[in-house]
Amino acid sequence: MSNRDQNLKSLRPLIPTISEENVTSDSEHFQNITLRPILKLQHDLLIQIFQQYVIHRKNVFQKLSPEKKLEYIENNIRKDLTFRSLLIGTVVGHFTHEEYQTYAQNETELRKRLINMLIERVKSH
Repeated sequence: MSNRDQNLKSLRPLIPTISEENVTSDSEHFQNITLRPILKLQHDLLIQIFQQYVIHRKNVFQKLSPEKKLEYIENNIRKDLTFRSLLIGTVVGHFTHEEYQTYAQNETELRKRLINMLIERVKSH
């Protein structure tokens, strides 16, 4: 393992609620071992990116009802390709070489999981 890979892994927070016993697929394992810790590590930055996105969109978000805010978050993460790519890149940039190879081999499935997790993280904030 390269020095970069070791450093990246050492930055990640431990998530004690994750159990490897009930993992049913390789994608779920990757989600729990790689994606969740990186999302937790990058949480503040991801929220800041979303807040900046809202400002660039003329702060329409602040005027929405709570239900519409949740829809806004989901719609914009799913449909604004530039914004979605920025959020995904913020996570993928913390992959080790091996993790990136795994991600590239299963990109469609793992990207769907990642997008869903990003949406839930932003919604919960």
